[in-house]
Amino acid sequence: MKNIEIISTGRAVPSKVVTNDDLAKIVDTNDEWISTRTGIRERRFCSEEESATTLAVEAARKALEASQLAPSDIGACICATISGDYATPSMACLVQRELGLREPIPTLDVNAACSGFLYGIEVARGLLNGCGEKYALVVGCEQLSKLLDMTDRSTCVLFGDGAGAAVVRLSEDATYASTLGARGGFEINVEGAGHGTSHIHMQGQEVFKFATSIIPVCIRQLQEKSGLSVEDVSRVVCHQANERIIDSVVRRMKADPGKFYKNMDRFGNTSAASVPIALDELVENGDVKAGDMLMMVGFGAGLTWAGAVIRYAGV
Repeated sequence: MKNIEIISTGRAVPSKVVTNDDLAKIVDTNDEWISTRTGIRERRFCSEEESATTLAVEAARKALEASQLAPSDIGACICATISGDYATPSMACLVQRELGLREPIPTLDVNAACSGFLYGIEVARGLLNGCGEKYALVVGCEQLSKLLDMTDRSTCVLFGDGAGAAVVRLSEDATYASTLGARGGFEINVEGAGHGTSHIHMQGQEVFKFATSIIPVCIRQLQEKSGLSVEDVSRVVCHQANERIIDSVVRRMKADPGKFYKNMDRFGNTSAASVPIALDELVENGDVKAGDMLMMVGFGAGLTWAGAVIRYAGV
């Protein structure tokens, strides 16, 4: 099976900025309480004119334009989300329609919560190898604000809306390694059809323990599979859930903290969108250049986890 690499990225975030002080006006909390426990200072919420679909389409369009490919070149479209606007049609089908992608290509959503984008990368690799196509569009998009109980200060302060996307391609010589896993449970859950509400519920301490233990496992597995250490990659891009989680992992692994990118202070936890949003920022800022190797790790509801060592090839 051929390996996969990233050639372009894109992101979209809502225009509405919600600060910790804004939340303190509607729930019993304050900026110091939130920022010291999570590193989050603000997040983005969709306005009435914005939605998971509009964010997904914008991020996907930016990634496609940056790739310099035509819509007809895309051979698969995968969207990772837990907050799509519809149970069906899928977010991926809506992106396909809006971008004018071809009809006879695999187009589907992936639900692996905060690990979803990396699950989508691996799904894209399998689909491209199986159907003889070269390029795929992978999107992580969330509108988590519509799932928040704004009276629950343990969850409403954590999450935000956004979307990130990447165009990937098969390559004969790309270095690539992945690890995927799950531990079924209800530590994080959102009630679905048949329930009166659809709010995010989370057991914070249990999730923190899970994250700080599973990220080092993912990183060690990726190092073994790829032959590359943390020192060998340009950046480590973890799911942006909580600054203390990443700091704990850095200390536990005695790693260089400068390798681990953080942007949760501005966007909060955007679930499946967090890794691709961070990746696009790194590319835009010139911190990741063509030829650089990346290590990416996601973890979240399910419980799920995923990791990938992948090359940013550029166009």
